[in-house]
Amino acid sequence: MAIAAARLRSRTAFAAAAATALALTACGGVQTSTGGGSGDGWPSGTVEMYVGASAGGSSDLISRAVSKGLSDDLGGTFPVINREGANGALAAAEVANAPADGSTIAIQNASLFTITPLAVSPDEVTDIDDFDVVYGISRDDYVLVTSPASGFTTIEDMRNAGRTVRYGTTGVGTGAQLSAALLFKSGNVPSQAVPFDGGAPALAAVLGNQVEVASIQVGEAIENIQSGKLLPLAVFGPDRISYLPDVPTAKEQGLDVEVTQYRFMTVPKGTPQDVKDKLVEGLKATFGTEDYRKFNEQNSLTPMEIPGEDALTQLNADKQRYAELIDQYQISLRDAG
Repeated sequence: MAIAAARLRSRTAFAAAAATALALTACGGVQTSTGGGSGDGWPSGTVEMYVGASAGGSSDLISRAVSKGLSDDLGGTFPVINREGANGALAAAEVANAPADGSTIAIQNASLFTITPLAVSPDEVTDIDDFDVVYGISRDDYVLVTSPASGFTTIEDMRNAGRTVRYGTTGVGTGAQLSAALLFKSGNVPSQAVPFDGGAPALAAVLGNQVEVASIQVGEAIENIQSGKLLPLAVFGPDRISYLPDVPTAKEQGLDVEVTQYRFMTVPKGTPQDVKDKLVEGLKATFGTEDYRKFNEQNSLTPMEIPGEDALTQLNADKQRYAELIDQYQISLRDAG
């Protein structure tokens, strides 16, 4: 209960701070002409921060936490603009087409560039080359969970079940979909996908025994894991995570599955370097605050605070690796399963 209360206080505080910034902008309390400019003059006003998800989700909460930190360190206001839809592609399109003058920024999800292209037609692909990647933000791991009623305590239990395992998916072209599909294919476990519209309904389905397992982001599942309502069978990152130190990775259990969600700051292609440098300065200051460190802990986020060129290298490597894996295991991501 203490963890849940702390998490709620954190989310409420960041949402309130963002709302205050928006109210000040609307009332003329700050300069609202543009965030454009360069060097020491940036931001000269409001800088819009787009997020491709609805309010209250992980992407939104992370954006609001960073928005508050940037405002505190750099001045100006950084209102979060929600443009949900198409796994973040709608917001990405607005950022790509915005003026490259520092007035528009966005924290974007890796899956939009590494996994979604494997699930949509070529004309629907969002290209990372349309953006400048400024700096890494954090990693949001997936965990395979089950209800105690399933009788599964390990992945090996699923292999030996002698029946088709029903698992929940959280959308086409997502890391949750890919990690679950890879696990069942590489583990030779007969399975049936049951589609849900996001992590919350998939979580409810596992708790209600409508499906036996689901791949869900750790932050969404951890309270039910800690209370004993869910059992974690594997995490899908490259190594174990501090929030669930006793849960082995899928690779430790002999499965060729490594899928993570991570986020990074982007700006329209061609944004002046001195603006990007100032943005990095503000991000580093934000990362160093106690409030932001607590936010990461309360939302089970692993810092991935790396230079933009390193984040871009990781993106391109993951995109190629995922493409090779779905080809190897003959997986189609074009439907919910």
